[in-house]
Amino acid sequence: MSKKGMGKFILGAGIGAAAGVLLAPKSGKETRAELKLKIDELVEKVKNLDKEEVKADLEEKIENLKAELRDLDKEKVKEKALAKAEVIKEKAAELVETAKEKGTPAVEKAATEVRKKALAVVKGMEKKLKDKEKKSK
Repeated sequence: MSKKGMGKFILGAGIGAAAGVLLAPKSGKETRAELKLKIDELVEKVKNLDKEEVKADLEEKIENLKAELRDLDKEKVKEKALAKAEVIKEKAAELVETAKEKGTPAVEKAATEVRKKALAVVKGMEKKLKDKEKKSK
């Protein structure tokens, strides 16, 4: 396997590992923290890719997703949290599109898994907010 192919394989494995973290039954806060850690690991692997353009695009998408996840932790107001959830969905979709355009099928598949898990985190958060709202009525 070439260095370029190996880098993409490692990137895909990193994205897959991040998705795997989300499968364990943990609190949303713990799951988001582990996802952030896996994203940091992914960033390190992306830095080793040969093609600078692919590397830069993926790093930017990952940083955007990380920033939105950090902000989600800080948000306490329902409207802001739901708005952040929509942004996270968009950023995850952008990551998948970039992986489709510039990555390998393995990178695309791994990015798709991260997107699915990010959506699951968002849905869980949305459900908790709705449940809290029902209990407070």
